[in-house]
Amino acid sequence: MAEISISNKEWERVKIKVQRKYNHLTDAQLSYTEGQEEALINNLMHLVNRNREYVVFTLKKALVNIDNNRL
Repeated sequence: MAEISISNKEWERVKIKVQRKYNHLTDAQLSYTEGQEEALINNLMHLVNRNREYVVFTLKKALVNIDNNRL
């Protein structure tokens, strides 16, 4: 089970942050459906060539201050 929970509304903000950090990622590559956090984590691990811990940490960091544009 995923260590995080992201709503569709939150994902729109988080996706912007992720795209700023990894500007080679497209909207299609970052598609997400609420409740599919595990698939999102696995997809990001592959896309950014990082381990699970790093991806989860990055997503949690993005969620902490959702209104801030920094990641």
